[in-house]
Amino acid sequence: MEKMMYLMMIAKSKTYRKMTKQAVTEHVANIRKLDDEGKLEICGVFHGYPGMAGMYILKTDSREEAEEICKAEPLVTGGYATYQLVGLQIANRENNYLL
Repeated sequence: MEKMMYLMMIAKSKTYRKMTKQAVTEHVANIRKLDDEGKLEICGVFHGYPGMAGMYILKTDSREEAEEICKAEPLVTGGYATYQLVGLQIANRENNYLL
């Protein structure tokens, strides 16, 4: 069975610069929750990529679960960002790097 993770690519919307402190607080609380649940591999902010805010790499049981996480992201629900969900098939020593 192939091992998958999902990348949530977060793009800035036209209202991104009008983000409130409350929206940022809710965003960070969401990151903590995902991390506590073991669903967050890593997240971060992009620098030097105009229009892009950052990304999450999600560890979920299905694409549908990852999609629900993306839709619930406070920056998305608040209209400050949009997202693109990308599946990533993991290549590692266990699967001989997909050879």
